[in-house]
Amino acid sequence: MEKKIRPLLKWVGGKRQLISSIIPLVPDTFSTYVEPFIGGGALFFALEPKKAIINDYNEELMNVYKVVRDNPEQLIEMLIVHKEKFSKEYFYKVREYDRGINYNKVSNITKAARFIFLNKTCYNGLYRVNLKGQFNTPIGNYVNPNIVNETLIKDLSNYLNSNEITMNTGNYIDSLKNLDKNSFVYLDPPYAPISYTSSFTSYTDKGFTKKDQEILKKECDKLIEQKIFFIQSNSDCEFIRSLYSEKDKYEYKIINVNAKRTINSNGQRRGNVQEVLISPKIR
Repeated sequence: MEKKIRPLLKWVGGKRQLISSIIPLVPDTFSTYVEPFIGGGALFFALEPKKAIINDYNEELMNVYKVVRDNPEQLIEMLIVHKEKFSKEYFYKVREYDRGINYNKVSNITKAARFIFLNKTCYNGLYRVNLKGQFNTPIGNYVNPNIVNETLIKDLSNYLNSNEITMNTGNYIDSLKNLDKNSFVYLDPPYAPISYTSSFTSYTDKGFTKKDQEILKKECDKLIEQKIFFIQSNSDCEFIRSLYSEKDKYEYKIINVNAKRTINSNGQRRGNVQEVLISPKIR
């Protein structure tokens, strides 16, 4: 039976192609699925948990999921308008919306439709913002982009309404507090660069630094102390391997996986790349 739901958005580092490598590591049963960096939500939608906590620092992204849940019909109507008006000139007109002084007063449905429209029509599906938090990816080379997926939006809305799905926006650490020990956590943070002479892709205007990676490791240590099982995805680089191979009381299992990346602001990070899956050594 074909699954009805799947990711609605293209997303940097999306995990659709790694699902077959990740799912065998997921516990057979768990009380709550927790994903603090939801992004495109490939694993979340593949597992379809009955109870979940999903979070992302990107307010615009989380707004999309909330609007899909609460206002699917109105969202579809606005996307149809975007599809009918699509052109290069129209793309840049819509992209400029967040430069206006009244953008904060725009309805959440309008913001969600804009987000999806730009995601489906921008270059390489890349969500990127400048230091002011303004979307700045140029238009992609599309003849007939799939702007309106009415069936998927309705199926996602039905799933989100039929299950206990908590949606948060903010610091991922808050989503890791007060968890049941039978929870399962999937961590998919902005990846560490292969070299720290390069920089992180700016998914939000806040970025994710080397220090943030070190803080994340401490959060993983805490999960081990609480006996909460988790899997983390990250880049296969010297820094990450060293960080999770330190000789301390917290032992980690590191599995190497191959991924083919087609969405990245850095051309060198497209194509076949090495990534790692990190989990507690003893479950």
